[in-house]
Amino acid sequence: MTGRSDPAVPKRSRMLPLRRLEEGRLGDPRPDEVTMEEPLQIRLSAGGRTETVAVTMRTPGADFELAAGFLLAEGVIDDGSDIVGIAYCTDEDLAPDERFNVVTVTLRGGVDAEIEHFRRHFTITSACGVCGRTTIADLVERGLVPPHGGIVSSAVLADLPAILSESQSLFARTGGVHAAGLFDTSGYLIGLREDVGRHNAMDALVGRGLLDGRLPFSDRVVLVSGRASFELVQKAAVAGIPVFCAVSAPSALAVAVAERFGMTLVGFHRGETANVYTGADRIKPIV
Repeated sequence: MTGRSDPAVPKRSRMLPLRRLEEGRLGDPRPDEVTMEEPLQIRLSAGGRTETVAVTMRTPGADFELAAGFLLAEGVIDDGSDIVGIAYCTDEDLAPDERFNVVTVTLRGGVDAEIEHFRRHFTITSACGVCGRTTIADLVERGLVPPHGGIVSSAVLADLPAILSESQSLFARTGGVHAAGLFDTSGYLIGLREDVGRHNAMDALVGRGLLDGRLPFSDRVVLVSGRASFELVQKAAVAGIPVFCAVSAPSALAVAVAERFGMTLVGFHRGETANVYTGADRIKPIV
């Protein structure tokens, strides 16, 4: 397929002035790096029609990956071969900078794109995320199977939060983004995506694997910088990730999804301490 890499896109951050308030006094003006947040309109082109299926607020920079990962998570496509191309909008009625906020995904002939089902003209905030498939039954109907492999030592797991934190370059500069990191079972960081929306970071991470033909992510571990929500664990299940870790709390539905699809779910992962909610048999203790 074509269109696997993004051309130049808007900046991921910008410098803005601030005055720091300390001990009741305002300091002198100084620059501060702030994360960019821009809308991304995702359009599908299939069967002679092009329509918008979602609009989400995101940090620019991984737009093609985000769109591909979103379509996979929502069940619009089954694998990367369904995508013919991904491109930014070239409509002449849009200003040049606005064209980078519209992505069109062209699907191959014969794919049932479910455009009517996914016709949604609303903004999905970075706090809410993309909440399309909302029940375990929907995932079962899609034929998801338990992921393969993922046996990992407790010593390797203990190192992951520090590795993720040290690799979050945009967060280090701005403090304003979530992160999703993909590791192998030896603790090597394979990929990292940062975004104002935690769902976007996960979609972009999965989308990169989809576009590169590397799904399912068997024998892989994902660590997210926030909580383990249903949507995030769902996206990991679709990508075939066996071990899902979060530095904060899981929801009850996230635990139910992980248990139903044979995943290992780790919450409150702070390095040496963590809560293992499902799939503890994949974790090798220190002997």
